[in-house]
Amino acid sequence: MDGIGADQLCVKELLRRLTGEVKEVIMATSPTVEGEATAMYLANLIKPLGVKVTRLAYGLPVGSSLEYADETTLYRAISGRGEL
Repeated sequence: MDGIGADQLCVKELLRRLTGEVKEVIMATSPTVEGEATAMYLANLIKPLGVKVTRLAYGLPVGSSLEYADETTLYRAISGRGEL
């Protein structure tokens, strides 16, 4: 977004920028309750504009141990898996 930080961009300005050639918005909010709520709120505003809304994948970082992964992280990692 032209080097503008998320904290400097209001929702109205974001929606104004989505007119024209924008085909996809990739959500990259924190995997917290607040981040999830923000992503869902914005997705609900953006989708009616005909713009595809996606989210960065969740999962296990490379080199991490499955032994310490929580149930939700494992679920998201399995749900977002890809073919090798």
